[in-house]
Amino acid sequence: MTDHAHDLRAVREATDRLLSATRKLNDEDLARPSRLPGWSRGHVVAHLSRNADALVNVLQGRPMYADSETRERDIERGAPRPKAEQLADLADSAARFADTASAPADWSRTVTLRNGVTDSASRIPFRRRVEVELHHVDLGIGYELEDLPDEFVTREIDFLTERFAGHSDVVSTEVVADDGRSWSTGGGAEGAPVVVRGSAGELLGWLCGRRDGSALTVDGGPLPALPPL
Repeated sequence: MTDHAHDLRAVREATDRLLSATRKLNDEDLARPSRLPGWSRGHVVAHLSRNADALVNVLQGRPMYADSETRERDIERGAPRPKAEQLADLADSAARFADTASAPADWSRTVTLRNGVTDSASRIPFRRRVEVELHHVDLGIGYELEDLPDEFVTREIDFLTERFAGHSDVVSTEVVADDGRSWSTGGGAEGAPVVVRGSAGELLGWLCGRRDGSALTVDGGPLPALPPL
């Protein structure tokens, strides 16, 4: 069962790590490319700020974003701002999310995200945690998948393997971590089943599109090509 209070504490800790790391950057650092194609580090930070506000909208029953064009325009407009403005926005938007998510509420209710996707309100703090943790890695400033808390890595692998379970483009796949943990995914595509093995960090990187899977070993066939998230 999802513990939204635990996840909210974890979001605060992840946000503190992110803010501490980004304070060491300067304007030139923020303007340099991130690990996300076409995005500078400033784009990543601007996205994180707007995502916090978008999740406040979700929790308060409003549309997550006005529309895709507005979302993209806000990120583009925010990306080139100087460091002081960027980090103030990042901290302030994170505080607005924390305040909203800390208010008494029916956490069992269903909320609507982008593109009509629905989820339990109790999952929203973890969704925010995913944004903060993975985009911290995307900044390319020394925080890597291997630095992510193990509990977070396990839960995100749980989520991603469940998301791809039965997918029509993915053969039946067993995902096995070096420590023996395993997950099943895929199964909707024709083809022999495969077993993918590696460290939890490498497995997560492959599943979330941050790594190409070249550090993984595959038995039974080629490494499955995963659909975009």
